[in-house]
Amino acid sequence: MDIEKLKSLVHRYDGLSNTLGMEFFSTPEPDTCKAMMKVDGRNTQPFGFLSGGASLALAENLAGVGSLALCPGKICVGIQVSGNHMRAVREGDTVTAHARLQFQGNTLHEWHIDIVNSSDELISTVHVTNYIMKSSAPRK
Repeated sequence: MDIEKLKSLVHRYDGLSNTLGMEFFSTPEPDTCKAMMKVDGRNTQPFGFLSGGASLALAENLAGVGSLALCPGKICVGIQVSGNHMRAVREGDTVTAHARLQFQGNTLHEWHIDIVNSSDELISTVHVTNYIMKSSAPRK
């Protein structure tokens, strides 16, 4: 999935993606996309582990970028996010999220996201449902 045009949109605003240090990447498959996030003080618990909320945010933001790539000119918002965390990740590591589109309807997209650490061990699995709607005035 080609998300190159969306990267500039994401980086233009001081939103959650930038605050937590997310980077987004295109993939050769038309129904997948990828993101990475360094585990550091922006996204950890006080104990030095990646926050589960940061993992969910990574997955939801990645699914949002994927839905935007599939629906140019539309607004895509997460309406349901659920995840399971299997392994802790210490500060200093990097996590990678791989998103695969499970369902693409006119108004709903369902995504499955696996998040792995730098050793390619499964950290979290997340499901995201996005609601797709017509765009209002473009954000400047």
